[in-house]
Amino acid sequence: GGLTRSAGTAPISSSLLLVERPRSFVGPNLLLSARPEVHRASLLVYLAPVLPIVVVPTERPPSRPQTGVADLRSLLPDELGRLVEKLGEKPFRSKQLFRWLHHKGAGSLEEMTDLPKGFREGLAAQAHLTTLTTDAVQVSTDGTRKYRFKTWDGRFIESVYMPDEAGEQPFETDEDDGEDYETPPPAPVQKAGTRPAPEAKRKRVRRTLCVSTQVGCAMGCGFCLTATMGLVRNLTPAEIADQVYRVNADLRLLGRADMDPQRPLTNLVYMGMGEPLHNFVNVKRSLELLLHSDGANFSHRHVTVSTSGLVPNIHRLGEETQVKLAVSLNATTDEQRAKLMPVDKKWNIAALIDACKKFPMKQGRRITFEYVLLRGVNDTDEDAARLAVLLKGMAVKVNLIPYNENPGLGFGDPGAERVAAFKRQLEQRAVTTMVRKNRGRDISAACGQLAVAGQTR
Repeated sequence: GGLTRSAGTAPISSSLLLVERPRSFVGPNLLLSARPEVHRASLLVYLAPVLPIVVVPTERPPSRPQTGVADLRSLLPDELGRLVEKLGEKPFRSKQLFRWLHHKGAGSLEEMTDLPKGFREGLAAQAHLTTLTTDAVQVSTDGTRKYRFKTWDGRFIESVYMPDEAGEQPFETDEDDGEDYETPPPAPVQKAGTRPAPEAKRKRVRRTLCVSTQVGCAMGCGFCLTATMGLVRNLTPAEIADQVYRVNADLRLLGRADMDPQRPLTNLVYMGMGEPLHNFVNVKRSLELLLHSDGANFSHRHVTVSTSGLVPNIHRLGEETQVKLAVSLNATTDEQRAKLMPVDKKWNIAALIDACKKFPMKQGRRITFEYVLLRGVNDTDEDAARLAVLLKGMAVKVNLIPYNENPGLGFGDPGAERVAAFKRQLEQRAVTTMVRKNRGRDISAACGQLAVAGQTR
């Protein structure tokens, strides 16, 4: 194996690339080609002068599930209960099993050490356990981590972890839900006769994972790199949830004292590869698993599902879940939007806005409208004025996203001045607006940049 620069690429960045085992890998700025017979130590020595690299321990390859066999990680507690009963075990074993799968995020039955060996053998014979293989991890200079996961059938998906930082958040914030601050630490003991110091509030640290719901995407949005893949297949509930568990496991290895030792992640956004509402049934089940009190126990206030505008399933999401909704709008006229987003030809802006007005606003929800700013396309003051009119009277906020440029797609970033001017136009019309920080640009992990080429149905 060896390291070469692809023709026409930029200089190799200082971003950190973690590779699980020798293989061919194309990163944003490099081509790494390694043969299995190359010793890892030699590979590291060869790469050291060029790029920091860490080889992560090899995980077992994902096994192919048997046809018609249940996937343990996709089963809800009552379904696990029926399987446990079928195997002749006591009912409490189903809760134990669910906690291993979704609270501890176990990667194999062998890890479930307090379950009897005979029970584990029975489970292995009757069911399958989906666990993604961590294929590669890239670390940005801003702390963002992009994970490439491999599924049992050799497909690749990507997830992006964004650590918290001061200032506006890159995704949905929790300023309205009463959970924006952690319980402050105990006050120091005061000397007799002195007044205790005021109790300081401590900002709740957010560690957000952007989750994928499909291999590729069928929506065909012209500015999105994922769209160039087309739709390969839907992810199962287990494959959606296991992205969370694999990333939690990786973050635990960092050993950060300020992280929850069991569940470092605090927030989830369904904004990765794929259209979540195009895979509604599996997405809904994954939410049930991830929000369950015996599992990862995420709060519905800290989970956001995004859509490009599949109108029938917007209302369904509102009725059947309590999570937050984000809508990718990106244009203020149907003429504009249909060119950028083919979904508009089926459900136009009027239908989309109507669905959002009817979205159940229980639990203090507020819809986020995402608006990708494209230079010379949808970034004028007139666009901002039309956007304010569209959203008038709705409990919404607008998330402006300066475009993350993708080679070959033909769109550009409008620049900081134009973004600021667009934001001012909205704020002058009383529209709550924030500019999303584009995290992980140097590793192609920002909004609209997730794609793994070469995958087919």
